[in-house]
Amino acid sequence: MPLPLVWLGAAAIGAALIADEREKQKEIAKKRLHGNAVADHTTGASAELSPSLWHTGDKKVQLEPGSIICCFVFGVIEHTGIWLGDDTLVELHGSGLIRAVSTRRFLVGRSGSRVFQACNHLHQPLVGEQILARAKQAIFTYREYDLLDNNCHRFVWHCLSGEEKALSSFSKLNNEIGMYFKEAIYWDEAIV
Repeated sequence: MPLPLVWLGAAAIGAALIADEREKQKEIAKKRLHGNAVADHTTGASAELSPSLWHTGDKKVQLEPGSIICCFVFGVIEHTGIWLGDDTLVELHGSGLIRAVSTRRFLVGRSGSRVFQACNHLHQPLVGEQILARAKQAIFTYREYDLLDNNCHRFVWHCLSGEEKALSSFSKLNNEIGMYFKEAIYWDEAIV
């Protein structure tokens, strides 16, 4: 008899979490529309930065060469890279090889089929001056891969800034990107 009560309790908690996430997404969309999230990111706050599993947004964006992209890895972490164009991006593979791959290959072995692009509140891709040149120059080079200290986020940050800095998580990369561009970062689903 107690098992159905446990199921009902779990369903109620799940519904409450989904409702809370939807409310949060509405608030983010409202702040984005008015461009009010800038201060959060320039001070290093990590709120509102990750792509959403619950809400993809009303607008999909065209990928732009030199933009920073990401995808989910089993809904737990994110994998990042630099978009080159012509269905090609540069990523740091877990083997340590920096390689150019298609979006299909970028998503293989990862969860979902969506690619997200770092954009500002107007859905415009954020592209640094030297990011494309650094990404192209790094193809077929090797880095000693480490999940926390020398990962895809560190590679992307190096392409953007030219600086080597250990970034152990996606939120730390987002904070750096936000401070670099001095504006809020939003991850819009890309048209692939």
